[in-house]
This record gives sequence, C-alpha cells and structure tokens, in this order.
Amino acid sequence: MPRRGLTMPSRARWLFLGLFLLLVLLLFAYLLECTPPADISMALPGLAGDGYGKEHYQALLQEQEERHLNRAASLKRQIAQLKQELQEMGDKLKLLQERKEPGVQGLAETKDQEPGDLLEYLHSQIDKAEVGTGARFPSEYAVVPFESFTSSKVYQLEMGLTRHPEEKPVRKDRRDELVEAVEAGLDIINNPDEEDGVDDDVPMQRQTYSDTHFTEGLYRTERDKGTLYELFFAKEDSSNFRHVTLFRPFGPLMKVRSTSVETSGVVINVIVPLAGRVETFSQFLHSFREVCIQQDRRVHLTVVYFGQEGLQEVKLSLEKLSSEESFSNYTLVPVDEEFSRGRGLDIGAHAWNRGDVLMFFCDVDIHFTLDFLNTCRLHASPNKRVFYPVVFSLYNPAIVYGNLDQPPPVELQLNHKKEAGFWRDFGFGMTCQYRSDFLNIGGFDLDVKGWGVEDVHLYRKYLRSDLIVTRTPVAGLFHLWHEKRCADELTPEQYSMCIQSKAMNEASHSHLGMLVFQEEIKAHLRKQAFKTHSKPEG
Repeated sequence: MPRRGLTMPSRARWLFLGLFLLLVLLLFAYLLECTPPADISMALPGLAGDGYGKEHYQALLQEQEERHLNRAASLKRQIAQLKQELQEMGDKLKLLQERKEPGVQGLAETKDQEPGDLLEYLHSQIDKAEVGTGARFPSEYAVVPFESFTSSKVYQLEMGLTRHPEEKPVRKDRRDELVEAVEAGLDIINNPDEEDGVDDDVPMQRQTYSDTHFTEGLYRTERDKGTLYELFFAKEDSSNFRHVTLFRPFGPLMKVRSTSVETSGVVINVIVPLAGRVETFSQFLHSFREVCIQQDRRVHLTVVYFGQEGLQEVKLSLEKLSSEESFSNYTLVPVDEEFSRGRGLDIGAHAWNRGDVLMFFCDVDIHFTLDFLNTCRLHASPNKRVFYPVVFSLYNPAIVYGNLDQPPPVELQLNHKKEAGFWRDFGFGMTCQYRSDFLNIGGFDLDVKGWGVEDVHLYRKYLRSDLIVTRTPVAGLFHLWHEKRCADELTPEQYSMCIQSKAMNEASHSHLGMLVFQEEIKAHLRKQAFKTHSKPEG
C-alpha cells in the first residue's frame, strides 16, 4: 500500500507536465502561423515585372490575410478549449493528491478510465469509434445512423411529433456546431499538411476553397465516443471532390484524414427487378432519361424481368429509349420464374461481366436525382464501405392533396414535408455497394421468397463484417406511393412487415386522424351551420 501511495503523485506530476508542454506547443504554432512573411515579394512570386496590376496583388494580400485570420481564430478556439481542459484536469489532480484514497488510486491506475496522457486518450476515442474500420453489431438496430446536411438544411431521422424530416432554418445550437465543422474542413483543405498528399507544385490542387464549395456532409454522435463528421467539397462543374473526416472526442475537433475523391470514372449499374407494372416502368424510364442519360451519362441500367406478361412492352420501351437518346448502356434479362426481389438483384449483379462496378439496387417506384448519384459514388468504396441510404417515402397523394381536384405532377410532390412523407428507416432495400463486396459477403439468401426479409439478411451480413456501413437519410431519393397488397402466401414475419409498411405508407398522423374522425367533423360542421341559420335576424 505505501508503494502505491508513492506512485500516484509521480504519475500526476508527469500528466500535468505533459499537458503544460502541449499548451506551450500550440502557443508556439499559433505565433508561427500568425507571423506575416518578412518579404512580400517572396510571398508573391513574380511581383516585379510580371504584368499584373496593383489590384491583383492587393487581392492576393487580402486573401492571404483572411487565411491567416481564419487560421488564428481556429487556433484561438482550440487553445481556449485546451486551457479549460487543463484547468479541469489540474483541479482533479489536486483533489486526488489531497485525498489519496485507496479506491481513487486504484481508479487512476486503470488506463481506460483515467488515461495518463491527453493526446493518447483523444486518439483512443477515434480508435473506439467506427472511423477507420467497420465495427461488428448484433442486429440492424444497433447502428447509429448519420444525419445528412447541406449549407442550409439538415435531414434527420429522429423526428417525434414536433420536429420535421427536413429542418430549415437549422436550430442555432446545431448550426453553430456544423458551421464550425465546415470552417475546420476548409482550413484543412486550404492549409494542407504533408500527410494530406497535396503537391505544392501543382497549382490546381492549391486553389482556395470557400463555404460555397461545400456540397454535403454527414455527422453522427455516439455518446461514449464523440461526433464524427464526413465533409465533401468541390469546385463548380468539377467531378473531383475533397473529402475531410473530422472527429470531436468531447473536445476540440481532430483531423482524421483529408483525401481527394475522383468520381468522373465511376459508373453506376442501376439494377431493377421487375414483374408487370409496365406503366410504372414507363414513368421510371422518363425520370431515368432526364437524370442518367441527359445529365450524368455514367450509368448502366440492368432490368431483370420475371414472367412473360408485359415483357414485350418493356423491351419496346427500352429500344425506343435507346433509339431516341443513342443510349446502349442497358441490359434486359428475362427470367421465367416467380418474382423474387433478392433473386432478381442477384441475377442482375452476376449479369455484369466487366470486372468490378458500383451497383445501386433500385425499385421501379424509386425516384432519384442527379445529386443522389454523386452521393452514391462518394459513400461506397470497394472492400471498405457500403452505403445504405434512408429513402423519403411519399404518402398517398389522394389523401395528401385531397383538397385539390387532382394531385399535382410527381415533380411537385417531391418535398420533405411532414404531411408529405416520412423517412423510411425500417427499409434496407435501396443500397449502393460494389459488386466485389456483394459477392464476397455471399449475396442474398435465395431461399427467401416474397417480400422484405432478404434485404435485412444482407444488411445484417455487412453489420457483422469488417466493412463500414453508412446509414443516413438522403435528400435526392424518394419512394413514390403505390398501392400495396400483402399476399396470403407470405410467412407470418413477412406478412407483419408488409402490413406495417402499408399502414405507415398511407398518410401522416394528422391526416389519418382527420380520416378517422371524419364523421365527427362533418357532424360538427352541420351543427355550426344550423346554429348560424337559426339565429334571429337583428
């Protein structure tokens, strides 16, 4: 026991000394960063005799000054946070030294509960979080999903009855947090380290990025680890994205990595299993033509068609599209079997014979935008990451727009309003993943027939692997309403899932309430009308 009593103050002194040296190092870095160049001509190559005017160099000087000011502000925030942590740690150490209780000494010797070094502890938080490699989960509900955001909106899963699926304007507390993350990402891109792999001799890589170049971001908070941010930036009309990963381990943001993501050569194979529903397929092709052929031009369409009824119409629709748009990147695979979504997607994946490819498992009643295709490319990586977006499912337009003579066109129904639809967080059918990952994981369980369960089985396989599973609501992915029929042939589990999906798919809580109490509302209106007409005229 005396020996343990002597060890504790010594460890405390080393911890306090380490924190003090860390603070001194940050102050030194701050002074170096804020010191202007001694020679302006050295900071601006070609100052003399290069043909540029005075305004050009004034603009460069102003830009350089803004970068220094932004960097200084960022360092000041970090220093202030570290000072606060240093003060709190010092108070805790002082208390421990005064008390010297055996129970407290034993706690201090446990590395997981009281780390001996602040930096070591912060990096251990990154190791615990699912940043560099996937974690294994017991079920599909154990994953903490991301929430996605742009510069003006946040798309969130946790709504309750008061919040909205699309939040605009963003709450102040959340806005300040996300703005700080975007600013930190810009600071990292515009002031790269050697480890970021940016060559100083390549001027295009050293272009300055601003907040207008922020395209999209994801974030999620795990209560025992911290907040993870995935940020993407791109110049106008560029397919080259800058990807910055940040992590806030209940303290200052820490850069995990900063990489360049080139998407220009990434082809997406959109695989659609189909049986009948020829009219819906024509509507799907109309959207596919506008988004994939006329705008993106890096998409292959694979249609796996079950049965003979309607096959000729589907074939003619594809041939017409090919003729009108000079589009040949499609494959029609007829299958003379009973419809099975998992079987259809499996056939579509094996029909591709040109090596690895990014696949998007899609349905005929899905509407996606051009932005979604880039999101699909950014969040799937072979042998590393699969992407499971959460679809925004639209309610029955006959109920949502019941006050109109007829519902508006589909394009006008695509909005993230509480009365218009909901985030389909119980569905795992839409996914972006590479063909190699799908084959390595074993694909679908082809013994499953009918509706729903095979998607969950595949999702669980990924959760139990070393791949990272990214789950987040996506703004550009909509499930269009269609009438559901739950077949008697389904198993009890499948039938229950089908009924649950059907009930949630019809209308919002308030709209369903209005339908339930429709007769009561009509009776109230009749009473009010009677009272109005029975009042004596004065």
